[in-house]
Amino acid sequence: MRFTTTHKACNMLVDILLENNISNVVISPGSRNAPLIVAFSRNINVKTKVVVDERSAAFIALGMAQQLNQPVALVCTSGTAILNYAPAIAEAYYQHIPLIVISADRPIEWIDQDDGQTLVQNGILKNIVKKTYNIPSRYDDNNSLWYVNRLLNDAILESEKCISGPVHINFQLAEPLCDVEQTISDKTRSISYLTSASTLNQSDLDILRRNYTSKKKVLIVAGFYKYDKTLNDSICQLSKNSNTAVLVETITNISGANVIQNIDRLLTSLDKDQFADFRPDLLITFGGALVTRILKQKLRIYNASEHWHIGKSNCVVDTMQSLTKIIDVDATSFFRQLSEKLDYIGSSNYSEQWRLLSEKAKQSHIEYVNNAQWCDLKAFSLIFNAIKGKNISLQLSNGTTIRYAQLFGDIIACNSFSNRGVAGIDGATSTALGASLIDKGTTLLITGDMSFSYDLGALSTIYKNSNFKIIVLSNGGGGIFRFINGPSTLPELQEFFEVNRDINVKGNARAFEYDYFEANSELSFINVFDNFLMNDRCSILEIKTSNIVNAEILRGYFRRNRK
Repeated sequence: MRFTTTHKACNMLVDILLENNISNVVISPGSRNAPLIVAFSRNINVKTKVVVDERSAAFIALGMAQQLNQPVALVCTSGTAILNYAPAIAEAYYQHIPLIVISADRPIEWIDQDDGQTLVQNGILKNIVKKTYNIPSRYDDNNSLWYVNRLLNDAILESEKCISGPVHINFQLAEPLCDVEQTISDKTRSISYLTSASTLNQSDLDILRRNYTSKKKVLIVAGFYKYDKTLNDSICQLSKNSNTAVLVETITNISGANVIQNIDRLLTSLDKDQFADFRPDLLITFGGALVTRILKQKLRIYNASEHWHIGKSNCVVDTMQSLTKIIDVDATSFFRQLSEKLDYIGSSNYSEQWRLLSEKAKQSHIEYVNNAQWCDLKAFSLIFNAIKGKNISLQLSNGTTIRYAQLFGDIIACNSFSNRGVAGIDGATSTALGASLIDKGTTLLITGDMSFSYDLGALSTIYKNSNFKIIVLSNGGGGIFRFINGPSTLPELQEFFEVNRDINVKGNARAFEYDYFEANSELSFINVFDNFLMNDRCSILEIKTSNIVNAEILRGYFRRNRK
């Protein structure tokens, strides 16, 4: 027996979550969600985090779910609170990360009646969640309690069924909100879901294998993906075949002797029309959205005659405009099956062709970076070399940070993450903080000054683990606009695209009780980095560079092999 809320549906929700091994919940304070807060806080099996800022709270939950590989619950009050969840929920939707989004609401009769903190919440996230559930404020008999139980079970199962993703449960809660009573913990009905392993049948597998082995030029391209040893081993096995080249990104988390991890570095080694020689007969893609624009543009111009996309999806994804087959199994199963017992592969130099190009690109990369003056490119080279071999989980913000990382994939020997579902700059710090609450090693966030200033809410939380470290590239803000096509040519560049001001990283670090370190040259970086990383408190390293120099160096990098 225990004293808990008188709202039975709230207690029922907690019981069903726990039955499904979902025990982590991030709560933002409020009054309308008081019954939910009581239900969660008074169950000793629930692990609660309290974050005032709902936008930050949602990204923290996303980072936790990312590391746990299981759902995390979110609880907010009524009104505009749920709208603050939207950026993180959108990111979770496109990353296929399961979140249980729980919002408190007024009873339906008070919506649009000028009552406080009311708006139409039911369905408000419908385009960025798998499904929405509206829990009524009244359930006075066994039939209505059965209905609520069915809805809650459906919601929890939906978050992980087929394609994982967020679901929204909107609780209409009538007053009194804070009444508690002593209850007997009856067994709440929890519905389980059993699905068989998703694998190809032998007939389909034989056809695909014959097709694969008959091709002289097979290109495997992967976007963001969580690390999976079986997948990594299978991809490495395929990469040994003479007809196969494998291109992955830093956040694909796949590595191997024949796996090319530096797509942009490599493609900038080609003259304008030289990619025609590398046009694949068969393109195989898997994982999330690609960071590299160059490869997407090349593959749209030089279409493969066949294009297979591997993985479960709720829509047709035809990024390269050449899709011929969707193979609706998870990538690990597909590549494990494909790589086993392959028939003879005819002679081909496709793999060697890519290997030689990669080696040429690597040599010119090393030479260019070594000769570069102090700039972001030099700083990234120093950072990634300094963390090699260390127990680090890398979080990369969007904008310039993730793009620079693509140039150093072969030396980043750690799991890497980035919010590339919708690729916004908001929430990078909160996501990394959430990940650090789960990860036992060091979580290192590399972010730009704009992204850093956009998500200061993460620093204001009470959660300050010593394993959480932040590197801020401080260059006046908006440096990406100096070298991407379009904004760099506009007279409005400085006033409307770049922040063009110094973010007070040091002041913010001290205000939120983070230890502060600074580097403004190669020597100062070398002198402070180990102290920053090994410091026994959460710490921020500010790396200061010039946005003008950064743009010149990076443009020169992309032109380094042009005749």
